[in-house]
Amino acid sequence: MPAVPSSIIEPIWHQFEALIPPVADEHPLGCHRPRVPDRIVFDKLVQVLVLGAAYVKIADSSCSATTIRRRRDEWIMHGVFAELEQICLNAYDKMIGLELTDLSVDGCIVKAPCGGEAAGRSPVDRGKQGTKRSLLVDGKGIPLGCVIAGANCHDSPLLAPTLDTLGRFGFDLPERITVHLDAGYDSGKTRDLLDTLGCDYVISKKGTPLQTGARWVVERTNSWHTRGFRKLQICTEVRTRVIDAFIALAAAIITTRRLIREAWTRYRWDTRPDRRP
Repeated sequence: MPAVPSSIIEPIWHQFEALIPPVADEHPLGCHRPRVPDRIVFDKLVQVLVLGAAYVKIADSSCSATTIRRRRDEWIMHGVFAELEQICLNAYDKMIGLELTDLSVDGCIVKAPCGGEAAGRSPVDRGKQGTKRSLLVDGKGIPLGCVIAGANCHDSPLLAPTLDTLGRFGFDLPERITVHLDAGYDSGKTRDLLDTLGCDYVISKKGTPLQTGARWVVERTNSWHTRGFRKLQICTEVRTRVIDAFIALAAAIITTRRLIREAWTRYRWDTRPDRRP
């Protein structure tokens, strides 16, 4: 059984394949071993992301763990994962429409047993190593950007760099944006920042009963990350750029899945699934 349904992963692969730069064969005799096909490595990376297994466990006779890591780093160096995420967002915005007037931001702490560049003492896991993801979503929960830091970093300092990820959309932003935040952001510094940026805000009050409001979508997207992608639930990568690449790939899968789900009742195409995903 595939890690991701073919109706979702196939369009992602076709776009991913188009972004892979060509590899020049510089061997003087042309007698080296054949290069492992990119599709095999891509499928292995999807399995690593979804199942959270070690590269050695995923490797087999068709592709070694070293090849998976080397090809992954090669694609990261060329910015393939980030560009794929942006293309999926642009496609969703064109066909369905991103709701950028209402944004939600929230942090999520996950285990990081291997430590690394984005690890710190977790305040919710007895001081063990952990990583925090500060996630930005639109009004329907589509992931727009993510900033990672150590688990001991407070949510408030991450708000500014998280909102800065909106720069990927250039000048196509609405005039008025409302940011929905939980009680962890209830401070004067947060309000001053949002006033400086010209954003409206709805922030839950500290010391009062739980207030959900319109920010429940970011909680749902965080759940999609941790429940649907084991690699993001227990982060075993030690380099920030590798974590960013896996987050971008997960965001591309989530966005494509939501795009197909929303478009299922609006459009018709040859490979349209029989049932709404």
